[in-house]
Amino acid sequence: MQNNKKKHHPMEKFLRMDRMPHIWCPSCGLGSIVTAFMKGLGKAEIDINKVAVVSGIGCTGRVAGYVRLDSYHTTHGRAIPFATGLKLANRDLTVAVISGDGDLFAIGGNHLIHAARRNVDINVICVNNFIYGMTGGQNAPTTPLGAYSSTAPYGNYEEPFNLVGVAAAAGASYVARWTALHLRRLTDSIDEMAKKKGFCFLEVVSPCATVFARKNKGGTGLDLLKEYKDRSVIDHSADPQAIPLGMTNEIVCGVFVNKDKPTFWENVENGTSRRVKKEKLYLKDIKIL
Repeated sequence: MQNNKKKHHPMEKFLRMDRMPHIWCPSCGLGSIVTAFMKGLGKAEIDINKVAVVSGIGCTGRVAGYVRLDSYHTTHGRAIPFATGLKLANRDLTVAVISGDGDLFAIGGNHLIHAARRNVDINVICVNNFIYGMTGGQNAPTTPLGAYSSTAPYGNYEEPFNLVGVAAAAGASYVARWTALHLRRLTDSIDEMAKKKGFCFLEVVSPCATVFARKNKGGTGLDLLKEYKDRSVIDHSADPQAIPLGMTNEIVCGVFVNKDKPTFWENVENGTSRRVKKEKLYLKDIKIL
């Protein structure tokens, strides 16, 4: 007897199925990362009706359009200030920025360091594929020394950013790095971030077989995942400023920073409270005089 029962995708309730199939390249890590994101929210028992996802421009920016959540696809580099305003306007929301290394650390770099400095209560997930994948394979702030790109045909000679080092130095409350291979650990970090106050930063090293690997003879997406397995070392005690990424060195993964300190809004409230207290004392002194 023929089974006519309609089959459902296991992630259907989390995705905008009218926009499927997605346009990401085969072997891109983004699909797995979206799965880890949604599972992480579920593990944290976050009400998805109170979650907002913000993205900028790029391959990763497509996430905002695919997830079945309140989501905003902003202009290039402006995801973090948009997310900051969203969180301050409705502090009951869990606000996640999901974007790429180019969007967050090139045109958006200034926004990121100041949001970390202020300890704005948002979660930032940066998918690092070492290149501008959507716009032609240009050099990014993360392209390793010696790597080839469309704007570095003789090899990159610019020192790349160490993303976890920048986030930690800027004052983030939570800083972690995983690869698209470490999906369970990635899910756990998203769970931790969703339940934590303050600026949380997560770098996810992800394969770009179509642009980065093709220019640098890195093989297929599966080859890159095997490389991540061979090169990755988990060390939660590592100094985030001492573990930059390169073409062949170890990929040091872990949760490097996890501390509690006042958020931006808590500082606002504390400052307001102190000001009101001083004004009351001042008025009291005036009455005595």
